[in-house]
Amino acid sequence: MAERVAETSRGFGRVLVFVYGVIAFAATGRASFELTTKFDEAPFPYSLSIAAAVIYVVATWALATGRRAIAVATVSFELVGVLAVGVSSLVWTDKFPEASVWSDFGAGYGWVPLVLPFVGLWWLWKTSVVEPAETP
Repeated sequence: MAERVAETSRGFGRVLVFVYGVIAFAATGRASFELTTKFDEAPFPYSLSIAAAVIYVVATWALATGRRAIAVATVSFELVGVLAVGVSSLVWTDKFPEASVWSDFGAGYGWVPLVLPFVGLWWLWKTSVVEPAETP
């Protein structure tokens, strides 16, 4: 049996990598600014922003280079993170005096952080379909 390789140089794969790249750039910029200028104001949410930025950078790299196992792991971690931080930021508002990338399920980023891991995992699942081997 031959496994179909996920193609990120064209089509939806290219769009997905681009969107991950944009969110990685935005999250990294935000986290860098928060870390260098006001980390002491809200260390917990700003630490979460740093973690989100790292996850987005690694996920972008893994998707773009076809490292499926790493992509599945980082996108899955992203999904768990955005759900956990989203709920936590609504329940324990005192722990979130300032927003993080994943606070309120990514509301500050138009809920892209909430939708993106579902789309990423769907695409990874869709492109991992095993096709029947060609018969001679």
